[in-house]
Amino acid sequence: MAQAPDHDPVAAAAPPPGAVPATITGDLLCRTDWSRTPLGPREQWPHSLSIAVSICLNSRFPMFVWWGPELTGIYNDAYIPVLGKRHPDAFGRSAPTVWSDIWDVVGLQAEAVMLRGEATWNDCQPLQMERNGYSEETFFTWSYSPIHDEQGVIRELFCACTEETPRVMAERERDSLLRSALDTVENLGNWFDHAPGFVALLRGRDMVFEMANEAYYQLVGHRPLIGRKVFDALPDARNQGFEELLRRVYDQGEPFVGRAMPLSFQRVPGGPVTERYIDLSYQPVRDKSGQVAGIFVQGSDVTEQVRVAEALKQADRRKDEFLATLAHELRNPLSPIRNGLQILKFKLPDDPALARTRQMMERQVSHLVRLVDDLMEVSRIGQGKIELRRRRLALDEAIASALEATASQAQERQITVHQDIAPGVWVDGDHDRLMQVFSNLLTNAVKFTEANGDIWVTLRQEGALAVATVRDSGCGIAPDALDHVFEMFSQGTVHQRSGGLGIGLALVRQLVALHDGTVSAFSEGGGRGSEFRVQLPVHPSAAPFAVPASAHVPPDAAALRRRVLVIDDNADAADSLAAALAVEGHDVRIAYDGLAGLDTLMADGSDVVVVDIGMPGIDGYEFARRVRRSDVAPMPRLIALTGWGQHRDKTRALEAGFDLHLTKPADLDVLRGVLQSG
Repeated sequence: MAQAPDHDPVAAAAPPPGAVPATITGDLLCRTDWSRTPLGPREQWPHSLSIAVSICLNSRFPMFVWWGPELTGIYNDAYIPVLGKRHPDAFGRSAPTVWSDIWDVVGLQAEAVMLRGEATWNDCQPLQMERNGYSEETFFTWSYSPIHDEQGVIRELFCACTEETPRVMAERERDSLLRSALDTVENLGNWFDHAPGFVALLRGRDMVFEMANEAYYQLVGHRPLIGRKVFDALPDARNQGFEELLRRVYDQGEPFVGRAMPLSFQRVPGGPVTERYIDLSYQPVRDKSGQVAGIFVQGSDVTEQVRVAEALKQADRRKDEFLATLAHELRNPLSPIRNGLQILKFKLPDDPALARTRQMMERQVSHLVRLVDDLMEVSRIGQGKIELRRRRLALDEAIASALEATASQAQERQITVHQDIAPGVWVDGDHDRLMQVFSNLLTNAVKFTEANGDIWVTLRQEGALAVATVRDSGCGIAPDALDHVFEMFSQGTVHQRSGGLGIGLALVRQLVALHDGTVSAFSEGGGRGSEFRVQLPVHPSAAPFAVPASAHVPPDAAALRRRVLVIDDNADAADSLAAALAVEGHDVRIAYDGLAGLDTLMADGSDVVVVDIGMPGIDGYEFARRVRRSDVAPMPRLIALTGWGQHRDKTRALEAGFDLHLTKPADLDVLRGVLQSG
């Protein structure tokens, strides 16, 4: 017999790293000394077992895993009610020992799975079970599935199950009530009238109203019902699918349940047509011989809930449209700013102080562009669709950029920022995204630290992990808020005066997770400060990342002279981009609307045309379509440069005939590469 697991937290070995849910069974998993069981130490478990256990413990559906010849069992919290008093002793024990009272049923199925790999399915199977100190009749639906190890050998049985006992008992009681209703229908009037929602009883194949409660009358406008066939009483309900549904329930004896079904009818004969939405249940009613004798109708009017849900959908669509418009309006002024910085790069004297200032401004413009992009990605965060531009990165570089970006905020509040940052801690990461992680953490720390307070930023390599912390002396986090600080739109969960969009820490968690890391929050409570700890896997290579020497070539040495036409109704954007390209030696012309740009192109030709989308006269899409239909020679490369940067905008631009879609403010290195490529 397998040795019983030891759940003593003192005697248990420290669990290996892994995502173990904070649940009853998750705690049992960590506290059990698995070396004393047939499974052995957790760190030596096969990958297939670890994955199956992780799926099981993180599910809210009743599940368990039986592993190996002894069928050692591990289950989740949702399965505990099934066990009754067998929990927690059943955790880590052999299944035949735990379920000896029903092993004659389930054991044969387990054998079919483990020996022959035959998956099983049981629908509402009766089991006489003794789990709470007495024998009881139970019903379960479950499936047994084999799981193979890395060598293809069946080592494990995985089960998802649901207890049907309450439903079966409820159905028995319901059927008993309905049979009584057919025999003594007159005694049920009071029950009908006070039932939640609308109810009615239809008798016979002709489906004649036998009973209907007040809620049903209110729904259909107080028409005469009792003794009439359903569609004689409600003729305007025909041709909406209900007649076919009722006939199928009666003929097949199978119930029907519908959600938010539209129903159009006149509450007053000759009056306006009203559309309502109803949750509806048709239940066949059987006589003593078991034959269908009628249909029990039950439901509720959910029109208001449907309208609220639709209003929420419309509000969500309007939110997306607002964010897209806001991002567009923010990108437009950023475009001439970035272009102007590019001009200053080549026009300013070779003054180190000016160069540092310009570089700082370029970094902050780039950071602002990324923030605008993040605003657009709010709806994508939960789906994990944020794209990273990863490379080998010294993590102290991203932290230094974040410190620089938030330095002025700390200085304004006279907060001292203490740094203990180890160099040479390398990770595989996106510099801008990791900078955003630490910028958000530092901004939070500054926001919630009183004037003349302190912030400590540290970076260390601990084994295979890069560990960075941001700690403050601020007002701290209440214990009941710690579990919610990383949730989307969780305003006010950290401190009463938090404010903001409520996406900062949620974005931090998502970005860190995309880097295969974790972030956690700690606080001893109000007035005791808080600490956020970011852990990232270090890069496996020891060699530093080298930027290719050809990443930037002086324009006068490598750029090819191109004839470029810039079309944009924003004069600042058009003029600044033209000036930036002219500095690099290109022959640039400008037009301030689509029609003027089309005339200029047809008259003088061009190698490349950079076109805004939203313009008076004709927009950028129409401009591209007209150029592609024209006989202009040579045919220029068309580049859409716009503040509209969603996926559908890029698709629409390419469909209109553009060769490339760039989002404002344009990355001039990208644009330079396009021009050099011909």
